[in-house]
Amino acid sequence: MNMELLNAHQAGKLMLFAGAGVSANLGLPTWSELTAQMALELGFDPKIFSTYGSPLALAEYYKKKKGNLGPLRSWMDREWHKPSTDVTTSEVHRLITLGKFSRIYTTNYDRWLEIAHDKFGVPYDKIASVADLVSVTEGRRQIVKLHGDFADDESLVLDETSYFQRLNFDTPLGIKLRNDVLGNSVLFIGYSLSDINIRLLFYRLTEMWGRAVLSSARPKSYLFMSRPNPVAQEVLRHWGIEMIVSEEDDPKQALTNFLRELVS
Repeated sequence: MNMELLNAHQAGKLMLFAGAGVSANLGLPTWSELTAQMALELGFDPKIFSTYGSPLALAEYYKKKKGNLGPLRSWMDREWHKPSTDVTTSEVHRLITLGKFSRIYTTNYDRWLEIAHDKFGVPYDKIASVADLVSVTEGRRQIVKLHGDFADDESLVLDETSYFQRLNFDTPLGIKLRNDVLGNSVLFIGYSLSDINIRLLFYRLTEMWGRAVLSSARPKSYLFMSRPNPVAQEVLRHWGIEMIVSEEDDPKQALTNFLRELVS
């Protein structure tokens, strides 16, 4: 385990970025299942519809045709939060709640991080909109829903336009993120480097660090991956993000082992 990473965590100066891989531990629907649902609601064959663009572009088309994301959001809420799902069985979620993360940012829409904090008795403030920013408690963990929350359709960053707007970092949540990353190390977990949107997020964050007055003194950032990727490792290193690779073949077990070592 990287000592700088351990020290940042122990000092409460490590910010967690949780992606879809974290939710995948609970068997939640994938992007392909989401786009298939869009296709069915729009009258397309799911396999053909998936070839028409990226998931963000398909969601943009859906929103234009339907007028809003309401029906899709309702389906997502039902499918993502089935009564049979038990978050206490997810060791990944338990370890995240026990960690000393100063902030938890997530690009996931589901509420399982919040539910896990409730189940394991860890107080937190959820931030998904401007209204949430005014009611935070000093010193309490913040769970920042960077791509929105099912409780508010308007907050959802699901289509291409809203995603690109969020990456401008000029909304209140974007400004908060910009301030937070300048004072904390960042650990990314649950992200796939085959997703161009995630690489764009990394690049934009790196741009922000580079524009900072004291860019040479920026805290280190880390990305945990379950498989080695020398190409991505070199690109990310150039961007100031260190890749941490597991020797465990199973992605779920790899993430569990890594968090266990970090948190304990």
